[in-house]
Amino acid sequence: MLGYAVKVSTIFADITPLKVSRDYRRLWIGNSLSAIGTQLTLVAVSLEIFALTGSSAYVGLLGAFALVPLIITGLYGGAIADHVDRRKVALYSALVLWLTTVAICLHAWLGIENIWLLYGLIAIHSGASGINQPTRGAIIPALVGTELLASANALNMLSMSISMMLGPLLAGGLVATIGYSWTYTIDAVTFLLTLYAVYRLPALPPVHPDGEPVSDRKVGLRSVWEGFQFLATRKNLRMTFILDIIAMATAFPRAVLPAMGVLIIGSSYAQGVGRSTDDPAELVTGLLLAGIAAGAFIAGLFSGTFTRITAQGKAVYWSIVVWGLSIALFGFFGWLAIRSAASGEPSLMLLCAAVAMLMVAGAADSVSGIFRNTILQTATPDHLRGRLQGVFIVVVAGGPRVGEMLTGAVSAGIGEAVTMMLGGLLCVIAATLAVRLVPGFLRYDSRTPVA
Repeated sequence: MLGYAVKVSTIFADITPLKVSRDYRRLWIGNSLSAIGTQLTLVAVSLEIFALTGSSAYVGLLGAFALVPLIITGLYGGAIADHVDRRKVALYSALVLWLTTVAICLHAWLGIENIWLLYGLIAIHSGASGINQPTRGAIIPALVGTELLASANALNMLSMSISMMLGPLLAGGLVATIGYSWTYTIDAVTFLLTLYAVYRLPALPPVHPDGEPVSDRKVGLRSVWEGFQFLATRKNLRMTFILDIIAMATAFPRAVLPAMGVLIIGSSYAQGVGRSTDDPAELVTGLLLAGIAAGAFIAGLFSGTFTRITAQGKAVYWSIVVWGLSIALFGFFGWLAIRSAASGEPSLMLLCAAVAMLMVAGAADSVSGIFRNTILQTATPDHLRGRLQGVFIVVVAGGPRVGEMLTGAVSAGIGEAVTMMLGGLLCVIAATLAVRLVPGFLRYDSRTPVA
């Protein structure tokens, strides 16, 4: 048993946080709409850079300009959120995000077409996001209380998964029909809702157990280091990061999906058999990429079935086990599909099975993320929540990048499908060894949170 309080009538996402907290409701609505707008901008910028350069390498470089500032400001921004009124930090960082989006709009409206200016604006946008995201994460417990944290995080995950699905889907169509300028403008307009929601928040100064006034504390590298020192002495909190790094480093599939899309179609397409105006390899790759996002959306939609779990350490572990096994099975079905295609008979059934496994993996990853964040928010003292949320943002952003590099490198030697099979199994083995080394993590219960 996972400490599961069964309520047959509660299946869909628990919207209690939206009912009991007006501030959270405004923030969630604003963030949900602006998240779609942000995805529109990020996808449109990558399309614009490719249109200007014709080079995938320049598009790839955009990731570096986004990731590096996010890592730096994610750590330092969390420290700021632990020393200053969090409403002000969230408001000012959101204002920078909005102004950066406006600048990207002007870049398009004025026809400047300078990719280095776009790189710079994305770097500023990502840096501001590195401050804004951990601050918002530290704010949530004060808005909904600890008992509703899992439900609130599930709602946040639901809105994020929707934006991850709709944003890329809409961006291509909007750019093709109304152009870059209006596409960016949609983001600038929708983000005003987030600004309004943050503006309406009450003052949210961090609560220090020693009672020292916030204004007397200085923010510096020492403050960042204090967060790492605290994390080093808290095994359960540390395990949430370790398990996520294991899952992403061993079994993150995104880097191999384009190649698997081509291989699952087989050589018949390459020889021109059944060729149409739409590239089926790109369609298959799109289905594979959408699988994880769709699984995350389904988990969020039906999160009422698990957000009342109190044995959250077990929930994280078993979610990662399911992630690893699903990725291994995805690799297996992909391997069978590739063999079938190589023999001249591409299999729709095997493709559907592979996509289904990615959907299960996406759902498991969503559940893991909900509970890891809930553990982090519940078991961390308020005056350190910003710094730990900053580490969380860095791990969530950086882990998949490490996974992409590792799976991409390994697949070059043993093949994409085999890489996923072995990576998924390695994920399960490594996660199991990790919790055996720290058995207390499996006993973590949200009713008596111990960091």
